[in-house]
Amino acid sequence: MLDSALNHTVILILITVIVSFIAFQNQNIMNRLIFWPPAMQRGQFDRFITHGFVHADGTHLLFNMITLFFFGSIIEAFYRQYFYDLGFVLFYLGGLIAAIIPSYLQHKNDARWASLGASGAVSAVLFAYILFEPWKLIFVFFIPVPAIIFAVLYVAYSIWSGKRGNSNVNHSAHLWGAAYGVIMTIIIEPRLLPHFFNKLLQMPF
Repeated sequence: MLDSALNHTVILILITVIVSFIAFQNQNIMNRLIFWPPAMQRGQFDRFITHGFVHADGTHLLFNMITLFFFGSIIEAFYRQYFYDLGFVLFYLGGLIAAIIPSYLQHKNDARWASLGASGAVSAVLFAYILFEPWKLIFVFFIPVPAIIFAVLYVAYSIWSGKRGNSNVNHSAHLWGAAYGVIMTIIIEPRLLPHFFNKLLQMPF
């Protein structure tokens, strides 16, 4: 964690938890904040961001916020050097937007489709972290898995599930969020790419 207990990661988590719980209790607020393509025709472009602050249920919220808590502060320490201390916030919000745009283009005429949750931005944070430490163990349902192995499995599962298309999970947002996290972080610091490959060659087994 950063020196300040109330860093931008924690603030984003607090805002997301508060807004999500308010939306759990008020369907009108939920409906106004989720990403719903026809709303773009009404000029409600704020939904490109607000959808990341509401969640389908407590489990959805919990998994996203736990992941953000453990990896967000590490990536925040990197991004806070940029854009007058707001680099991480801009990176995170950019992840929400970048992750949902492909889904919007695919479903822009579908009034029955909607999306919500911070998963796209959280994927961006997690995959940015993997650039720094590809062999660090992360815990998936209490099982330790090397970060790079998790990344490969995560991408493969998201592609497979997205093609099946029989769930309410927006796997496209997960994939595009992950891609955004990697690409944006390398653009900000190009030396991370050779760093990543060097780390990758240093297999711990």
